[in-house]
Amino acid sequence: MTPDSAPAVPPPPLNPSPPPAAVPMLSFRSVSLTFDTGVEAVRDIDLDLMPGEFVSILGPSGCGKSTLLRIAAGLTDYSSGRLEADRSHVAFTFQDATLLPWRTVRHNVELLLELRGVGAAERRATAEARIALVGLTGFEEQYPRHLSGGMRMRVSLARALTIDPTLFLFDEPFGALDEITRERLNDELVALHQRQRFTGLFVTHSVAEAVFLSDRVIVMSARPGRIVGNYPIDLPQPRDAATRFSPEFTRHCATLSAALRDASGERS
Repeated sequence: MTPDSAPAVPPPPLNPSPPPAAVPMLSFRSVSLTFDTGVEAVRDIDLDLMPGEFVSILGPSGCGKSTLLRIAAGLTDYSSGRLEADRSHVAFTFQDATLLPWRTVRHNVELLLELRGVGAAERRATAEARIALVGLTGFEEQYPRHLSGGMRMRVSLARALTIDPTLFLFDEPFGALDEITRERLNDELVALHQRQRFTGLFVTHSVAEAVFLSDRVIVMSARPGRIVGNYPIDLPQPRDAATRFSPEFTRHCATLSAALRDASGERS
């Protein structure tokens, strides 16, 4: 082929378009909430969660951490500002496992699918897969009263995972558990997040838990809750038990503990 007959190659554009930016899965813009009683819960919250990101919220008791989760889920209205959230597949776990005591593990895990009208065979197959995912294979026919606190929380997680959430909201789900069980469930949640890649917003009072789980930790002030700190956690993934003994983990915990004392109005 001669140069004259070669196909013309168009010149590159003078101003090439940048690649499209990722759209936040959850976005708060100047969100505030004052209850009917006149109590101002949260003020001017600006926060974006990107797809696949896991973010924890720390702050003093009563600062509005759980209120933010409820606003994100659409369970509580806000007074002003703007909220954008992809709620097409949103899951919410509470401080209690909220299992139905008259239903077995499998039937508890099937509940959300049953409410959505999914057929029995598909419900069972999905439930058994999620039960296996949280390490409870063999306990399908047990009732909640026969399970430990940690096992009940695994059932709650499995139930939420049946809807394949893209946005997963956690309201201090491990707060009532003993330290060993809590650490084990933290390990399992990290592994779940690595596999499922949902966007997570996690409320906790534990600095160590926040550091271990998160890509980023938000610190809120005393009521009315405002965001006073935004701390990236640069610990490598996957994280495991050894992560908790690394100097970097200790450094992040020390930084956040100091920030939390400041947010609470305490001074050492």
